[in-house]
Amino acid sequence: MNLKFYTVCLCLLFIFTNCRQKQDTLAQHPDVSTTPDNTKKPNIVIIYLDDLGYGDLGCYGAPTLKTPHIDALANGGVKFTNGYATSATCTPSRYGLLTGVYPWKNKQAKILPGTAPLIIDTTQLTLPKLLKKEGYHTGIVGKWHLGLGIGQVDWNTTVAPGPNQVGFDYAYIMAATQDRVPTVYIENGQVVGLDPNDPIQVDYASNFEGEPTAISHPERLTMKWHHGHNNSIVNGIPRIGYMKGGEAAKWSDIDMADHFLKGAQDYVKKHKNEPFFLYYAMQQPHVPRTPHPRFVGSSGMGPRGDVIVEADWAVGEFVKTLEKEGLLENTLIILSSDNGPVLNDGYYDDAVEKLGAHDPNGGLRGGKYSLFEAGTRVPFITYYKGTITPKVSDAIVCQLDVLASVAQLIDTPVTDLDSMAILDTFLGHSDEGREDLIIEATTRTALRSGDWLMIPPYEGKTYEEQVGIETGSSNAYQLYNLKNDKGQKYNLAASYPKILESLTAKFEALRGTDYNTIEQLELK
Repeated sequence: MNLKFYTVCLCLLFIFTNCRQKQDTLAQHPDVSTTPDNTKKPNIVIIYLDDLGYGDLGCYGAPTLKTPHIDALANGGVKFTNGYATSATCTPSRYGLLTGVYPWKNKQAKILPGTAPLIIDTTQLTLPKLLKKEGYHTGIVGKWHLGLGIGQVDWNTTVAPGPNQVGFDYAYIMAATQDRVPTVYIENGQVVGLDPNDPIQVDYASNFEGEPTAISHPERLTMKWHHGHNNSIVNGIPRIGYMKGGEAAKWSDIDMADHFLKGAQDYVKKHKNEPFFLYYAMQQPHVPRTPHPRFVGSSGMGPRGDVIVEADWAVGEFVKTLEKEGLLENTLIILSSDNGPVLNDGYYDDAVEKLGAHDPNGGLRGGKYSLFEAGTRVPFITYYKGTITPKVSDAIVCQLDVLASVAQLIDTPVTDLDSMAILDTFLGHSDEGREDLIIEATTRTALRSGDWLMIPPYEGKTYEEQVGIETGSSNAYQLYNLKNDKGQKYNLAASYPKILESLTAKFEALRGTDYNTIEQLELK
């Protein structure tokens, strides 16, 4: 009996000591989570750049443009050589990323004005909705450009539906792009810093009486427009669309990178004790390129190069925050771009003149707006410290597949989407990617299948002079072997008729036969 009593006392003492130690640990470290499941669910971060080309990073071969922080992610993770956005323009790519659905299936998924209604159905599955259901806190910081409201937005009240209605618990965004009005930040549907006595008005069709524009008051400009950007002037920069009021709420362009970085850092600090999903949608190197004075001249290539250096720095600072907060080894980072590069996209900013030996396309043909490879093949990096063994992968992967692969990661499979579950490929455990992928550029579509790219005939310009980019359109079929001809110099359609016939049949089976109904590109 004494031995039994002694044993019970020892057990009680052990339990008491462990509980006391746990209490002491929590007292010393109040941020330590007490929910066991939180340590098992990986955080997920998507860092999404805007108009960053396949050749714009050191890790993808840029000889002079220095991007050490993004390079570090590539060197410590999986660098994909065949990583794709769904589209060669921003809105469709963002739609595909967040919904797992091909954007050409949604006729509204095209470059949107700042007043466009929300194009994601509030009842459809999205990546943030999926994760929110599984206990994640979900946030977006940065560029949205998927529409807001239902078509008639009153910017002076709650702006909805928007990100919060499609799965994001927290949203700190700009409505469209940096070159479009309204030039204000929106936090959970509310314009930040708005003075109710100075209401915002926005119109994309006509100006407000007495409001200066780039045409009427060119002397007020600090940046000269090349095409399309000649409406309202904000901070000396001419924009697309007309805006009146909201002076106290207008953003500072040169501070935007710092502003979004702080928002992303604050988000992870606030939610570090619960699993989170952050969509960090950066604005660089989209026009207008407005580097902070700290970065002016840093690249030797003018503002476009400078904002890429600035973006790389911001990525580095953000990753440092994850590391400092003890989150890096439990966070999957996916870094990519919404489409390929463009030099002159509406402003004179020396992007062409100061390019030097740099090739934003990285040897690919085309660029933003193009069905050629440089339109949709983009930098694509996955990083998961301690989980991913560094490698270079030639597997064909697409941002479309992030949703199903994340669902696989958290053991919540999804069906009835275009998204493919290729988690092992994203984590570097497999070299098997997609066999077939429909790519899109300004409503025109084509098929990437294995080593081949097939582009059907399309009417319209073969070269867009204003932006200096080949569109990929032709009055004849085009067939390229991308393994042997990365730069798409040789159209093999006539040489391989059976392959062309097979790929055309596959394309029509996947895409349908109505693909010739297209809209012509309108640069604004």
